[in-house]
Amino acid sequence: MIAPTSFFLDYGCHIRILEEARALLAQGLQVRIVTYYLGRNLPDLDIVRSAPTPWHSDYEVGSSRHKIAFDVLLSWKALWTALRWRPDIIHGHLHEGALIGKVLATLLRVPLVFDFQGSLTAEMLDHRFLKKDSFAYYWWRRLEERIVEMPDAIITSTVHSAELLADVFKRTENVYPLPDSVNLDFLFPTCITPEDRQHRRAKLGIPPERRIVVYLGLLADYQGVPQMLEAAASLRAQGEAVTFLVMGFPQVEHYRQYAHSLGLTAQDVIFTGKMPYEKIPAHLALGDVAVAPKISATEGSGKILNYMAMALPVVVYDTPVSREYLNNLGLYATPVGDADALARALRAILHDPAGAARLGVQLRERADKHFSWSRTGRQLLRVYEKLWQR
Repeated sequence: MIAPTSFFLDYGCHIRILEEARALLAQGLQVRIVTYYLGRNLPDLDIVRSAPTPWHSDYEVGSSRHKIAFDVLLSWKALWTALRWRPDIIHGHLHEGALIGKVLATLLRVPLVFDFQGSLTAEMLDHRFLKKDSFAYYWWRRLEERIVEMPDAIITSTVHSAELLADVFKRTENVYPLPDSVNLDFLFPTCITPEDRQHRRAKLGIPPERRIVVYLGLLADYQGVPQMLEAAASLRAQGEAVTFLVMGFPQVEHYRQYAHSLGLTAQDVIFTGKMPYEKIPAHLALGDVAVAPKISATEGSGKILNYMAMALPVVVYDTPVSREYLNNLGLYATPVGDADALARALRAILHDPAGAARLGVQLRERADKHFSWSRTGRQLLRVYEKLWQR
Protein backbone atom coordinates (compact mmCIF):
# COMPACT_ATOMS: atom_id res chain seq x y z
CA MET A 1 0.00 0.00 0.00
CA ILE A 2 1.15 3.52 -0.82
CA ALA A 3 -0.33 6.08 1.57
CA PRO A 4 0.63 9.68 0.67
CA THR A 5 -0.24 11.04 4.08
CA SER A 6 1.19 11.07 7.60
CA PHE A 7 -0.22 7.66 8.54
CA PHE A 8 -1.39 7.02 11.23
CA LEU A 9 -3.26 10.11 12.34
CA ASP A 10 -6.59 9.82 14.09
CA TYR A 11 -9.07 10.83 11.40
CA GLY A 12 -11.01 9.83 8.29
CA CYS A 13 -8.92 8.38 5.48
CA HIS A 14 -6.31 7.05 7.95
CA ILE A 15 -8.95 4.91 9.62
CA ARG A 16 -9.92 3.49 6.22
CA ILE A 17 -6.28 2.62 5.48
CA LEU A 18 -5.89 1.08 8.95
CA GLU A 19 -9.03 -1.04 8.83
CA GLU A 20 -8.49 -2.17 5.24
CA ALA A 21 -5.00 -3.33 6.12
CA ARG A 22 -6.25 -5.19 9.18
CA ALA A 23 -9.08 -6.77 7.18
CA LEU A 24 -6.58 -7.99 4.57
CA LEU A 25 -4.27 -9.36 7.26
CA ALA A 26 -7.26 -11.30 8.60
CA GLN A 27 -7.67 -12.79 5.09
CA GLY A 28 -4.09 -14.12 5.24
CA LEU A 29 -2.35 -11.48 3.11
CA GLN A 30 0.91 -9.70 3.90
CA VAL A 31 0.55 -5.92 3.83
CA ARG A 32 3.32 -3.33 3.84
CA ILE A 33 2.36 0.36 4.02
CA VAL A 34 4.74 3.00 2.61
CA THR A 35 3.89 6.46 3.93
CA TYR A 36 5.25 9.89 4.94
CA TYR A 37 7.84 10.27 7.70
CA LEU A 38 5.34 11.70 10.20
CA GLY A 39 2.58 9.67 11.82
CA ARG A 40 2.06 7.11 14.54
CA ASN A 41 3.33 3.54 14.26
CA LEU A 42 0.92 0.73 15.15
CA PRO A 43 2.24 -2.57 16.51
CA ASP A 44 0.24 -4.86 14.23
CA LEU A 45 1.12 -3.10 10.93
CA ASP A 46 4.25 -3.18 8.77
CA ILE A 47 4.91 0.53 8.10
CA VAL A 48 7.81 1.96 6.08
CA ARG A 49 8.40 5.73 6.15
CA SER A 50 9.96 8.12 3.65
CA ALA A 51 12.85 10.41 4.53
CA PRO A 52 11.97 13.74 6.18
CA THR A 53 12.23 17.13 4.52
CA PRO A 54 14.64 19.35 6.46
CA TRP A 55 12.71 22.57 5.84
CA HIS A 56 9.18 21.55 6.90
CA SER A 57 8.97 18.97 9.67
CA ASP A 58 5.56 19.92 11.12
CA TYR A 59 3.22 19.27 8.19
CA GLU A 60 -0.26 18.17 9.30
CA VAL A 61 -3.11 17.76 6.79
CA GLY A 62 -4.65 19.31 3.70
CA SER A 63 -3.45 20.59 0.35
CA SER A 64 0.02 22.12 0.49
CA ARG A 65 2.83 22.89 -1.96
CA HIS A 66 5.14 21.03 0.41
CA LYS A 67 3.32 17.80 -0.47
CA ILE A 68 5.11 17.76 -3.83
CA ALA A 69 8.45 17.32 -2.07
CA PHE A 70 6.93 14.76 0.31
CA ASP A 71 5.60 12.77 -2.64
CA VAL A 72 8.99 12.77 -4.37
CA LEU A 73 10.58 11.33 -1.22
CA LEU A 74 7.70 8.87 -0.87
CA SER A 75 8.21 7.75 -4.49
CA TRP A 76 11.86 6.89 -3.84
CA LYS A 77 11.01 4.98 -0.69
CA ALA A 78 8.17 3.14 -2.45
CA LEU A 79 10.47 2.19 -5.34
CA TRP A 80 13.19 0.95 -2.98
CA THR A 81 10.64 -1.04 -0.96
CA ALA A 82 8.92 -2.53 -4.01
CA LEU A 83 12.16 -3.70 -5.61
CA ARG A 84 13.20 -5.43 -2.37
CA TRP A 85 9.82 -6.78 -1.30
CA ARG A 86 8.33 -7.64 -4.72
CA PRO A 87 4.61 -7.23 -3.94
CA ASP A 88 1.91 -9.03 -5.93
CA ILE A 89 -0.45 -6.02 -5.82
CA ILE A 90 0.16 -2.28 -5.63
CA HIS A 91 -2.67 -0.57 -3.72
CA GLY A 92 -2.47 3.22 -4.03
CA HIS A 93 -4.47 5.34 -1.62
CA LEU A 94 -5.57 8.76 -2.88
CA HIS A 95 -4.53 10.20 -6.24
CA GLU A 96 -0.84 10.62 -5.42
CA GLY A 97 -0.69 7.00 -4.28
CA ALA A 98 -2.23 5.85 -7.55
CA LEU A 99 0.19 7.97 -9.60
CA ILE A 100 3.26 6.65 -7.77
CA GLY A 101 1.77 3.16 -7.85
CA LYS A 102 1.37 3.24 -11.62
CA VAL A 103 5.12 3.57 -12.10
CA LEU A 104 5.83 0.70 -9.69
CA ALA A 105 3.08 -1.53 -11.07
CA THR A 106 4.39 -1.06 -14.63
CA LEU A 107 7.95 -1.76 -13.55
CA LEU A 108 7.00 -4.90 -11.60
CA ARG A 109 4.26 -5.99 -14.03
CA VAL A 110 1.65 -6.34 -11.29
CA PRO A 111 -1.89 -4.97 -11.01
CA LEU A 112 -2.60 -1.50 -9.61
CA VAL A 113 -5.63 -0.79 -7.41
CA PHE A 114 -6.62 2.82 -6.78
CA ASP A 115 -8.39 3.57 -3.49
CA PHE A 116 -10.52 6.57 -4.52
CA GLN A 117 -11.85 8.63 -1.61
CA GLY A 118 -13.10 11.69 -3.48
CA SER A 119 -12.13 14.06 -6.27
CA LEU A 120 -8.62 15.52 -6.03
CA THR A 121 -9.54 18.87 -7.56
CA ALA A 122 -12.76 19.10 -5.55
CA GLU A 123 -10.74 18.62 -2.36
CA MET A 124 -8.26 21.29 -3.44
CA LEU A 125 -11.17 23.65 -3.99
CA ASP A 126 -12.58 22.73 -0.56
CA HIS A 127 -9.21 23.54 1.00
CA ARG A 128 -9.09 26.79 -1.00
CA PHE A 129 -5.84 25.71 -2.60
CA LEU A 130 -7.28 26.33 -6.09
CA LYS A 131 -9.82 28.63 -7.68
CA LYS A 132 -12.41 27.04 -9.98
CA ASP A 133 -11.67 28.89 -13.24
CA SER A 134 -7.92 29.30 -12.83
CA PHE A 135 -5.19 28.07 -15.15
CA ALA A 136 -3.82 25.86 -12.34
CA TYR A 137 -7.23 24.23 -11.85
CA TYR A 138 -7.37 23.31 -15.54
CA TRP A 139 -4.08 21.41 -15.40
CA TRP A 140 -4.80 19.75 -12.06
CA ARG A 141 -8.12 18.56 -13.50
CA ARG A 142 -6.38 17.13 -16.58
CA LEU A 143 -3.93 15.30 -14.29
CA GLU A 144 -6.81 13.90 -12.23
CA GLU A 145 -8.52 12.62 -15.39
CA ARG A 146 -5.30 10.89 -16.44
CA ILE A 147 -4.82 9.28 -13.01
CA VAL A 148 -8.36 7.89 -13.09
CA GLU A 149 -7.53 6.13 -16.38
CA MET A 150 -4.37 4.45 -15.04
CA PRO A 151 -5.32 1.72 -12.54
CA ASP A 152 -6.45 -1.80 -13.34
CA ALA A 153 -9.24 -1.38 -10.79
CA ILE A 154 -10.66 1.40 -8.64
CA ILE A 155 -12.35 0.90 -5.31
CA THR A 156 -14.40 3.76 -3.88
CA SER A 157 -15.27 4.72 -0.32
CA THR A 158 -18.91 5.40 -1.28
CA VAL A 159 -21.38 4.43 -4.01
CA HIS A 160 -21.67 8.16 -4.73
CA SER A 161 -17.95 8.24 -5.58
CA ALA A 162 -18.42 5.40 -8.08
CA GLU A 163 -21.24 7.39 -9.67
CA LEU A 164 -18.96 10.44 -9.76
CA LEU A 165 -16.30 8.45 -11.62
CA ALA A 166 -18.88 7.37 -14.18
CA ASP A 167 -20.63 10.71 -14.63
CA VAL A 168 -17.69 13.13 -14.45
CA PHE A 169 -14.65 11.07 -15.44
CA LYS A 170 -16.41 8.48 -17.67
CA ARG A 171 -14.70 5.59 -15.85
CA THR A 172 -17.03 2.62 -15.39
CA GLU A 173 -14.85 -0.45 -16.03
CA ASN A 174 -13.52 -2.30 -12.98
CA VAL A 175 -14.91 0.23 -10.49
CA TYR A 176 -16.00 -1.37 -7.21
CA PRO A 177 -17.79 0.53 -4.44
CA LEU A 178 -16.36 -0.63 -1.11
CA PRO A 179 -17.93 1.85 1.31
CA ASP A 180 -16.21 2.86 4.51
CA SER A 181 -17.10 0.48 7.32
CA VAL A 182 -16.87 0.36 11.09
CA ASN A 183 -15.43 -1.97 13.73
CA LEU A 184 -18.43 -2.83 15.91
CA ASP A 185 -16.27 -4.74 18.38
CA PHE A 186 -14.28 -1.56 19.02
CA LEU A 187 -17.14 0.96 18.99
CA PHE A 188 -20.22 0.10 21.05
CA PRO A 189 -22.48 2.19 23.31
CA THR A 190 -21.84 0.27 26.54
CA CYS A 191 -18.04 0.64 26.35
CA ILE A 192 -18.19 2.67 29.59
CA THR A 193 -20.43 2.22 32.63
CA PRO A 194 -23.05 4.81 33.71
CA GLU A 195 -20.84 5.66 36.68
CA ASP A 196 -17.82 6.18 34.43
CA ARG A 197 -19.93 8.35 32.14
CA GLN A 198 -20.90 10.60 35.03
CA HIS A 199 -17.29 10.78 36.18
CA ARG A 200 -16.03 11.73 32.72
CA ARG A 201 -18.72 14.40 32.31
CA ALA A 202 -17.78 15.91 35.66
CA LYS A 203 -14.09 15.85 34.75
CA LEU A 204 -14.89 17.86 31.61
CA GLY A 205 -16.91 20.32 33.69
CA ILE A 206 -20.29 19.43 32.15
CA PRO A 207 -23.23 19.79 34.61
CA PRO A 208 -25.59 16.78 34.87
CA GLU A 209 -28.58 18.66 33.39
CA ARG A 210 -26.81 19.47 30.13
CA ARG A 211 -27.25 17.39 26.96
CA ILE A 212 -24.11 16.66 24.92
CA VAL A 213 -23.70 16.94 21.16
CA VAL A 214 -20.52 15.21 19.93
CA TYR A 215 -18.44 15.97 16.85
CA LEU A 216 -15.44 13.90 15.74
CA GLY A 217 -13.22 14.80 12.80
CA LEU A 218 -11.02 17.38 11.16
CA LEU A 219 -11.62 21.00 12.02
CA ALA A 220 -12.07 22.75 8.68
CA ASP A 221 -14.60 24.99 6.98
CA TYR A 222 -15.54 22.34 4.39
CA GLN A 223 -16.40 20.02 7.30
CA GLY A 224 -19.10 22.51 8.33
CA VAL A 225 -17.39 23.48 11.59
CA PRO A 226 -18.37 27.19 11.34
CA GLN A 227 -22.02 26.22 10.80
CA MET A 228 -21.88 23.82 13.74
CA LEU A 229 -20.61 26.58 16.03
CA GLU A 230 -23.22 28.99 14.71
CA ALA A 231 -25.89 26.37 15.41
CA ALA A 232 -24.50 26.03 18.96
CA ALA A 233 -24.82 29.80 19.40
CA SER A 234 -28.40 29.67 18.13
CA LEU A 235 -29.30 26.92 20.62
CA ARG A 236 -27.70 28.92 23.43
CA ALA A 237 -29.75 31.98 22.45
CA GLN A 238 -32.89 29.81 22.66
CA GLY A 239 -32.00 28.81 26.20
CA GLU A 240 -31.05 25.22 25.42
CA ALA A 241 -28.75 23.55 27.98
CA VAL A 242 -26.41 21.92 25.46
CA THR A 243 -22.66 21.34 25.42
CA PHE A 244 -20.84 20.60 22.15
CA LEU A 245 -17.92 18.21 22.66
CA VAL A 246 -15.69 18.88 19.64
CA MET A 247 -12.94 16.30 19.08
CA GLY A 248 -10.49 17.07 16.31
CA PHE A 249 -7.66 19.10 14.84
CA PRO A 250 -5.99 21.23 13.36
CA GLN A 251 -6.87 24.95 13.82
CA VAL A 252 -8.22 24.36 17.33
CA GLU A 253 -7.32 27.86 18.48
CA HIS A 254 -8.86 29.44 15.37
CA TYR A 255 -12.23 27.81 15.98
CA ARG A 256 -12.04 28.41 19.73
CA GLN A 257 -11.71 32.13 18.99
CA TYR A 258 -14.58 31.95 16.51
CA ALA A 259 -16.77 30.25 19.13
CA HIS A 260 -15.85 33.01 21.60
CA SER A 261 -16.81 35.67 19.02
CA LEU A 262 -20.26 34.03 18.79
CA GLY A 263 -20.74 34.40 22.55
CA LEU A 264 -20.14 30.73 23.33
CA THR A 265 -18.49 29.89 26.64
CA ALA A 266 -16.12 27.09 27.60
CA GLN A 267 -19.18 25.25 28.95
CA ASP A 268 -21.05 25.59 25.64
CA VAL A 269 -18.22 24.21 23.48
CA ILE A 270 -15.34 22.01 24.66
CA PHE A 271 -12.45 21.50 22.24
CA THR A 272 -10.43 18.40 23.10
CA GLY A 273 -7.89 18.76 20.28
CA LYS A 274 -6.51 15.66 18.58
CA MET A 275 -8.27 12.57 19.90
CA PRO A 276 -6.31 9.26 19.83
CA TYR A 277 -8.22 6.57 17.99
CA GLU A 278 -8.11 4.28 21.02
CA LYS A 279 -9.96 6.87 23.16
CA ILE A 280 -12.73 7.62 20.66
CA PRO A 281 -15.35 5.12 21.97
CA ALA A 282 -15.29 6.39 25.57
CA HIS A 283 -15.66 10.02 24.45
CA LEU A 284 -18.40 9.33 21.92
CA ALA A 285 -20.27 7.41 24.65
CA LEU A 286 -20.74 10.74 26.46
CA GLY A 287 -22.93 12.06 23.66
CA ASP A 288 -26.70 12.21 23.42
CA VAL A 289 -26.65 13.30 19.77
CA ALA A 290 -23.92 13.35 17.11
CA VAL A 291 -23.43 15.89 14.34
CA ALA A 292 -21.63 15.54 10.97
CA PRO A 293 -22.21 18.86 9.16
CA LYS A 294 -19.87 18.15 6.24
CA ILE A 295 -20.53 20.39 3.24
CA SER A 296 -18.19 18.73 0.72
CA ALA A 297 -20.24 16.86 -1.88
CA THR A 298 -17.53 14.44 -3.04
CA GLU A 299 -15.72 13.10 0.04
CA GLY A 300 -16.78 10.26 2.30
CA SER A 301 -17.78 10.88 5.90
CA GLY A 302 -16.61 7.92 7.95
CA LYS A 303 -17.40 9.69 11.22
CA ILE A 304 -21.07 8.95 10.56
CA LEU A 305 -20.35 5.21 10.83
CA ASN A 306 -18.60 5.74 14.17
CA TYR A 307 -21.71 7.52 15.43
CA MET A 308 -23.95 4.74 14.14
CA ALA A 309 -21.87 2.08 15.89
CA MET A 310 -22.25 4.03 19.14
CA ALA A 311 -26.06 4.06 18.69
CA LEU A 312 -26.16 7.85 18.44
CA PRO A 313 -28.80 9.71 16.43
CA VAL A 314 -26.99 11.66 13.71
CA VAL A 315 -27.75 15.18 12.46
CA VAL A 316 -26.28 15.87 9.01
CA TYR A 317 -26.73 18.04 5.97
CA ASP A 318 -28.73 16.37 3.22
CA THR A 319 -25.95 15.17 0.86
CA PRO A 320 -25.75 11.97 -1.23
CA VAL A 321 -22.96 10.54 0.95
CA SER A 322 -24.95 11.12 4.16
CA ARG A 323 -28.00 9.46 2.57
CA GLU A 324 -25.87 6.49 1.56
CA TYR A 325 -24.82 5.84 5.15
CA LEU A 326 -28.01 6.76 7.00
CA ASN A 327 -30.79 6.07 4.48
CA ASN A 328 -34.09 7.15 6.07
CA LEU A 329 -32.65 7.06 9.60
CA GLY A 330 -30.75 10.35 9.37
CA LEU A 331 -31.81 13.69 10.78
CA TYR A 332 -31.36 15.90 7.73
CA ALA A 333 -30.83 19.66 7.78
CA THR A 334 -31.64 21.58 4.61
CA PRO A 335 -30.43 23.54 2.81
CA VAL A 336 -26.80 22.39 2.92
CA GLY A 337 -24.64 24.90 4.74
CA ASP A 338 -27.49 26.61 6.61
CA ALA A 339 -26.62 26.96 10.32
CA ASP A 340 -30.23 27.68 11.35
CA ALA A 341 -31.41 24.47 9.67
CA LEU A 342 -28.73 22.57 11.58
CA ALA A 343 -29.86 24.16 14.85
CA ARG A 344 -33.51 23.23 14.19
CA ALA A 345 -32.64 19.59 13.50
CA LEU A 346 -30.50 19.39 16.65
CA ARG A 347 -33.15 21.04 18.80
CA ALA A 348 -35.86 18.67 17.57
CA ILE A 349 -33.96 15.49 18.43
CA LEU A 350 -32.64 16.87 21.74
CA HIS A 351 -36.27 17.38 22.81
CA ASP A 352 -37.16 13.78 21.94
CA PRO A 353 -34.86 11.54 24.04
CA ALA A 354 -37.06 8.46 23.63
CA GLY A 355 -37.09 8.87 19.85
CA ALA A 356 -33.34 9.47 19.88
CA ALA A 357 -32.77 6.21 21.76
CA ARG A 358 -34.93 4.22 19.31
CA LEU A 359 -33.17 5.79 16.34
CA GLY A 360 -29.76 5.01 17.82
CA VAL A 361 -30.61 1.32 18.14
CA GLN A 362 -31.77 1.21 14.52
CA LEU A 363 -28.60 2.92 13.33
CA ARG A 364 -26.34 0.43 15.08
CA GLU A 365 -28.34 -2.42 13.54
CA ARG A 366 -27.89 -0.82 10.10
CA ALA A 367 -24.13 -0.49 10.66
CA ASP A 368 -23.95 -4.16 11.67
CA LYS A 369 -25.84 -5.26 8.56
CA HIS A 370 -24.24 -3.10 5.87
CA PHE A 371 -20.89 -1.69 7.06
CA SER A 372 -18.57 -4.43 8.35
CA TRP A 373 -14.80 -4.26 7.77
CA SER A 374 -14.54 -8.07 7.64
CA ARG A 375 -17.03 -8.03 4.77
CA THR A 376 -15.02 -5.28 3.07
CA GLY A 377 -11.82 -7.35 3.43
CA ARG A 378 -13.44 -10.32 1.69
CA GLN A 379 -14.71 -8.08 -1.13
CA LEU A 380 -11.29 -6.49 -1.58
CA LEU A 381 -9.61 -9.89 -1.73
CA ARG A 382 -12.05 -10.89 -4.50
CA VAL A 383 -11.05 -7.77 -6.45
CA TYR A 384 -7.38 -8.73 -6.12
CA GLU A 385 -8.06 -12.31 -7.23
CA LYS A 386 -10.05 -11.14 -10.23
CA LEU A 387 -7.17 -8.94 -11.36
CA TRP A 388 -4.71 -11.83 -11.04
CA GLN A 389 -6.99 -14.21 -12.97
CA ARG A 390 -7.29 -11.66 -15.74
